[in-house]
Amino acid sequence: MGDKENIKRILQEAELYQGQGLLNEARLKYDEASDLVRNNPKIKNKGKILAGLSKKINLLEVDSQKVERGPSSPELSSKAQDLIQKLFSFSKEESAEEAALEGALALARFGQFERALEEFDKLMANDAHRVVAAKNILRCHIALDSEETAADKYEVWAKGDMFSADQLETIRIFLEQVFENKGLKRKLTVVQAPAEAVVEEKQDEEFIDISAIGIPLESGPGKGKVVEFDVNFQSGNLLSLIISQKDGKLIENLEVDSSFEDLQFYSPIAIFNGSGVVAAKSEIKAGPKQGDYCLDIKITST
Repeated sequence: MGDKENIKRILQEAELYQGQGLLNEARLKYDEASDLVRNNPKIKNKGKILAGLSKKINLLEVDSQKVERGPSSPELSSKAQDLIQKLFSFSKEESAEEAALEGALALARFGQFERALEEFDKLMANDAHRVVAAKNILRCHIALDSEETAADKYEVWAKGDMFSADQLETIRIFLEQVFENKGLKRKLTVVQAPAEAVVEEKQDEEFIDISAIGIPLESGPGKGKVVEFDVNFQSGNLLSLIISQKDGKLIENLEVDSSFEDLQFYSPIAIFNGSGVVAAKSEIKAGPKQGDYCLDIKITST
């Protein structure tokens, strides 16, 4: 991607954040764009462009000083959802399916669960991404506090032939672990593989499923404690947590790039420690989780 295209993308992200009332995030993006323009000798009319960006930043400052803001809409518009999906639909694999997966995950992280469910459902048609899409469909229902719907969805899959027995076992273990983390004892149907079934060669996954994470707090109301949060969405080594309003105080001192050396990771097969860094933090401005927070933790070592 060229510098001009990169600057254009960053400005689109800034406008998206601003439209959701994420003023701090928008300011960071405008600052990033300004730095790129300032340091690029190939861009003409730098003064005019920088003046325009400065005006946008000043308007953000005015908005930030307002005591009261109008209520956000319950759901983002289709246009805003399309923009989220487009901006975050990127992948190092450079395949259309991987990009679609990243876009669907972005919608979920922004609290747009209904639209995310539609996109994950489309990915179910792809053999390579079916299990990942299925897990994220279940995650969306869990995020919507619809545990029963998630369980029913698994039972439908267990009766069908879309998944192999090994794949269903992976999904079942994952979902039962999520239920256990929530204090639920729901047991799901175990599907036995046919006696003469050919054993499928399992592909190595970059990261195992993480169902919950323990974060040691060094400041704020929870200083000295390890607080545990469910992992709502996962993309490789990036974990997305949705923190309720009532727990918002616990993470108020966490900033982007804050690092942790002793995180506790809970998976269906093991509990282990590792390090990580805060990749993003924002308040959800629309949708059923409006007022909650999305905290992204990037695993750096295990």
